[in-house]
Amino acid sequence: MTQAPAQAPSGSAPPRLAASGMAILVSIVLVEMSSGITQGFLAPVLRGLTDVLHVTAAELNWISIANLMASVAFTPVLSRLGDLHGHRRVLRWNLAVVLLGSVVVGMSGSFRTLLIGQILQGAFAGFFPLLVGILRNRTSEAESRRSIGVMVAALVGGLCVGMVASGLVAHYVDTPTSALWVPAAAVCVALLVTWPLLPETTERPGGRLDARGGVLLCVGLVAIMLGLGQGGLPGWEWTSPRTLACLFGGIAVTAVWALVELRSPDPMIDVRLFRRRNVTVMALVTTTFSFCMIGLQVAGAVFLGTPRELGYGMGLAPLQIAFATIPGLAVIALAAVAAPRLSARIGDRATLMLGSLLMATGYALTLAFHTTLTPYLLSTVVAGLGTGLLQQSTRTLAVEAVPQDQAAVGSGINELLINVGGSLGAACVLAVTAAYTSAGSALPAFGAYATTWTVCVGVSLLGALVSLLHRRSDLPA
Repeated sequence: MTQAPAQAPSGSAPPRLAASGMAILVSIVLVEMSSGITQGFLAPVLRGLTDVLHVTAAELNWISIANLMASVAFTPVLSRLGDLHGHRRVLRWNLAVVLLGSVVVGMSGSFRTLLIGQILQGAFAGFFPLLVGILRNRTSEAESRRSIGVMVAALVGGLCVGMVASGLVAHYVDTPTSALWVPAAAVCVALLVTWPLLPETTERPGGRLDARGGVLLCVGLVAIMLGLGQGGLPGWEWTSPRTLACLFGGIAVTAVWALVELRSPDPMIDVRLFRRRNVTVMALVTTTFSFCMIGLQVAGAVFLGTPRELGYGMGLAPLQIAFATIPGLAVIALAAVAAPRLSARIGDRATLMLGSLLMATGYALTLAFHTTLTPYLLSTVVAGLGTGLLQQSTRTLAVEAVPQDQAAVGSGINELLINVGGSLGAACVLAVTAAYTSAGSALPAFGAYATTWTVCVGVSLLGALVSLLHRRSDLPA
C-alpha cells in the first residue's frame, strides 16, 4: 500500500502520500466490512421472518430487489459526486445514509418498514467506487490491484461476521427481530473510526452533476427491475398492461438516457466508454456473475432453513445457517486475494474464464448433490472460488479500462452492473419461486431451486464465453 514519495515535476499531479497508506488500508477494510455485514446479516434469519412478518419465501425476494434497485439509483450519483467534490467527503455522507437505513431496519415491526430501511441501506453500493477513487489517486496500478483484492476480502469477511453475529443474536435473544440491529452497530463503528483516518483525494476532473441523466437512468432501470420482479405474480401477468408498461417504458427511458448522456458536456456516465471493448466485456461478465451470486442469496438461505419434512432443504437453525455459509464465503475471500497473482501467471482473460467455469461447475454440483449437507457445502465452495476470482478481476479490470481521472466512474459502472445483474437474478428467482409456491403455502416446491440452479449454470457459461473477448488493454500506452 505504501510507496516512497517522489518529487512531482512542475505541472504534474501532487505527489502521492506514503504516510496515508496505512490509514487507507484500515479505512477500506472497515468500510467494506461494514458493507458486507449490511449485506449478509439477514441470511440466517430470513426463514424466521416468514413467520414473524407474515410473508412468503417468494415475497422475501423483495428484500433483495428493493435493496438492489436503491443501489442502482445511488451508485452513479455517489460515484460522480465523489469525482466532483471529493471521495472522502461523499463517503462520509454515504456512511451516514446507510447508518440511517440500518436504524430503520433495526426498528422494523413490519415488512414494509424493513423494505424502507433496505432501500436506504442500498447506498452501501457507493462505498466501493468512492474507495477506488481514493486508491487510484494515491497508489500505483499494482498496489491498486492488491488493495482491491483486500477490499473484496474485507467485504466477504463482513458477510461472514454479519451472518454469525445475527445468528448468535437470533439464537440467544428471544425477540427474533433483535438481529436486525447488527448492521447499525457495524456502520456506526466504520463511520466513527474512518472519519479522522481517511485522506481526501486531490485530483478532480471538474464539471457538474448531471441531475437529468441521473434521474432518467434511475427511472429507467428501476422500472425494468420492477417489471421483472413482479412479472408473473397475480395482477402482474407477463402480458398485463402494468408489467408491459414497466418493461417497455423502462427500456424507452433508458434509451432516452443514453441519448441525453451523449449530448451532455458532463454526463453522469459517459456512455462513450462502452466503445472500449474491455469496458463492454467487463459489463457483461459482471452482470452474469452477479446475476447468480446475488440472485441466489435469499433462495440459498431459505433452502438451508427449510425443514426436511417438505422433501428437501437442510432444516438448519439461524446460527447453523450462518456457519454453513462461511466455507463458501471464505473461499471467495481467499480467491479474491489470490486473483492478482493468478492473473499475472495465466493472464486476465484466462482468470475471467476460469472464474465463470468454476461458478458453472459449482451450481451444477449443487443441482446434483443437494440432498446432503456436506456435498452441498462443497459445491458452494467450488462456486465460491469462481465468484472470488470474478469479484476481484472484474472490479480491477473495469477501473483499468477507463482513464485514471474517471476511476470512480469506471468502478461505479461496475458496481451499478453488479446491482443490475443482482436485480435481474433476484427478479428471476422471485418469478420462479412464486410459480412453484402453491396458494396458502409460505415455501415453494423443490422445482423452484432446481430451475434457478440450472439457470445459473447457463448464465455462468455465458460469462465464460464473453470472457473470450477480453483483450490485454483498451488504453493507449
